[in-house]
Formats: sequence, C-alpha cells, structure tokens
Amino acid sequence: MADPVLNVLAGALRLWIRSQCDSLGSVELALNGSTWSLLRGRLDGVTLRARDACFQGLPLRSVELCSGPIAVDMKLLSPGQMLALQQPFQVEGEVSINGRQLNSALLAEPWRWLGDWMAEQLMGLSPLGALRIDADLLELQAPVVAHQEPARRRFRLNAEQGTLCFRPETADEPCTLLPMDPAIRIVHVQLASGQLALKGQASVTP
Repeated sequence: MADPVLNVLAGALRLWIRSQCDSLGSVELALNGSTWSLLRGRLDGVTLRARDACFQGLPLRSVELCSGPIAVDMKLLSPGQMLALQQPFQVEGEVSINGRQLNSALLAEPWRWLGDWMAEQLMGLSPLGALRIDADLLELQAPVVAHQEPARRRFRLNAEQGTLCFRPETADEPCTLLPMDPAIRIVHVQLASGQLALKGQASVTP
C-alpha cells in the first residue's frame, strides 16, 4: 500500500516542478521510502518521468531521472518549504531532445550563446545559422558573407571525459569537447530518429 504522507508530498512537488518549467506536458513523480524513514531524516530516492518539458528555454522531449538516497531534516523546514536538504545527493538518468526544437532553442535566448560557441569552435564561423540531425550525424550550418549557401559541417557525437565530444565526419580531424559543469557527467550519447538522447549522472548540492 502506498504511503499516504509521501503521496501528498509527491503531489506538492509535482506542482512545484510545473511552476519551475516554462511548459510541461506530463510528469510522474514517486518518492521512495516511508513516512517513518522521512521522519528519521532519509528518503530512499526519487523517481521522475516527464514529457514535453521546457526548462529555462531548453525543450526536453522526455526526461527520466532517478536519485540515490537523500538526507532530509524535518526540523529545518521553513513555512511553505516541503523538504530541507542538507547534503549533496546523486542523480542519474536520460533526457531526449527533438532536433528541430533544439535548433530553435539554439537560435534564440537564453541558449543563443551555446549555438554561436558551437559554430565558432567547430566551424570557425559565427553566428550559428541552423542545426540539423541527420540519422546519426549532427549537421551545423553557418552563413558565409557573399555566399548564398551556408557553410555546412557534420559531426558524430559521443561521450568522452564526462562531456559531449564533437568528432568531424572525416575521422582524421581533431575532435572538440563541450565545456561541462563538473557536477554533471555525460556517459552516453545517441543521435537517432531526429533526436539527441543523453545519459548522465549529476551531483546535486542543496
């Protein structure tokens, strides 16, 4: 039988998650543990599944996250606060991003800087004109002065050193690593069916 206190808390957290997103299609959230373990300062973990989420301007087709144990302190709760977290905890999971939506995001704020960084570092041109996923390749386009057609370059993506590695389609050229927050580690990357899928791990600090 489901724990009624954790069910109520999960419902409140679902509402909070919706309030933090620009838009959100569906969300499922489960707290693992019991009221007794919560009162003793521990949640066994949290599982989150969401679809069609837009967070801080980044469109996510699907999100699946699972946390490790979380230390909580009910004595430190302030009015309106649902959980008081004191220690970092680990999260792992997978997100997928539709290529067309990613293209739109990288051509607008707040992610325009990332699109232009990719164009500059990977093509030596700026700004980014377009991004397209073609089978297992990522194609970047950038406008060229006095040319009608944009410059185009295609890359394979894989996970290296905890981040995204852009490897030119012609394997004899050097690859480029995307700067990554040290608290986040990418472990697997896949391009398929017009989508980018990322698997990773993160350390969350309250």
